[in-house]
Amino acid sequence: MDVTQAKQEHLLALKVMRLTKPTLFTNLPVTCEVRDLPGDLFGQLMREDPSTIKGAETLMLGEMLTLPQNFGNIFLGETFSSYISVHNDSNQFVKDILVKADLQTSSERLNLSASNSAVAKLKPESCIDDVIHHKVKEIGTHILVCAVSYTTQYGEKLYFRKSFKFHVLKPLDVKTKFYNAETDEVFLEAQIQNITTSPMFMEKVSLEPSMMYNVKELNLFSSGDPGESTFGKMSYLQPMDTRQYLYCLKPKPEYAETAGVIKGVTVMGKLDIVWKTNLGERVRLQTSQLQRMAPGYGDIRLSLEMIPDTVNLEEPFDIICKITNCSERTMDLELEMCNTRSIHWCGVSGRQLGKVSPAAFLSLTLTLLSSVQGLQSISGLRLTDTILKRTYEYDDIAQVCVVCPYTSNEC
Repeated sequence: MDVTQAKQEHLLALKVMRLTKPTLFTNLPVTCEVRDLPGDLFGQLMREDPSTIKGAETLMLGEMLTLPQNFGNIFLGETFSSYISVHNDSNQFVKDILVKADLQTSSERLNLSASNSAVAKLKPESCIDDVIHHKVKEIGTHILVCAVSYTTQYGEKLYFRKSFKFHVLKPLDVKTKFYNAETDEVFLEAQIQNITTSPMFMEKVSLEPSMMYNVKELNLFSSGDPGESTFGKMSYLQPMDTRQYLYCLKPKPEYAETAGVIKGVTVMGKLDIVWKTNLGERVRLQTSQLQRMAPGYGDIRLSLEMIPDTVNLEEPFDIICKITNCSERTMDLELEMCNTRSIHWCGVSGRQLGKVSPAAFLSLTLTLLSSVQGLQSISGLRLTDTILKRTYEYDDIAQVCVVCPYTSNEC
């Protein structure tokens, strides 16, 4: 902490101290075997040491607490607390004492004083005490500016101030990645790393979705104890350890059918992270709005609403396709079905599907069969807008497992 000293001698003295929780006292146990030269000397000394735990003298943690010896680190999301004391070191009465504490960040200046009214009189060897609190919301350099103004008993008005500089560090490294599914679902992978020097107890990591989406957390076991986390009951994150969280976002029913609106949504929500430090201090951190790259569906989006997992070789099966007009104009569509080496379409190719308005869709049931066993890719669909004479081809729409219903010899 850098301190700007006052150049003029004043009747009042200003002292500022950061308030932090103490830490557990640690010692370095030294042991040896009984047959060694010191014998039981080290063990006796540790048993007589008042800082050790009786019966567990070799444990590094003791029963005592250690007061902070320096300013320490301040991390984003923590509450900065400071004790401010103005003491009258002189033998004179001082009048109209006003103590003001401001915190200057990179973006704003905040007034942290509990009271902005002046103290009428301060006797010699008396003091004015104040405790300020501020939840840190920005990283980088912060400057605590404490200003004191007062009037001497002879009517002279004096003023001085001190500045205390400290840096706010980032406690977590958060990386996110979005995955767009074939449907309107969006998956979010959040990777959270503890970059502090002490362990964290992760109380909550949740996603607050935007107004158009509902969210489902995929970090809980579907079987066993309801609501049990995949990370276990004691959710500790050690220094430099990393965890991955997964969420599924689905459009709300009122927006699910509005293809043009969902297509353009890039703001998906924000992460809300709550953890506790060594001595139970609760810290909360929220990310900024998470944004994804809007998927490029083009003018027409073709997706599958239903497809069987497994089908029999050379037996027809049905799929249900959803064709959505993602453009801003009406289309008159025609469907062509082209056979591939393994996939054969059943039905009339080149049929008219009719007009589809912007953001509208139609569901279509198609029949096909496979002549080859194994995992086969469904391809060969072609849509043509007869108004503008534009053609859209769709390959690798989905995959299906084709099995032989007979014995291996018969197949």
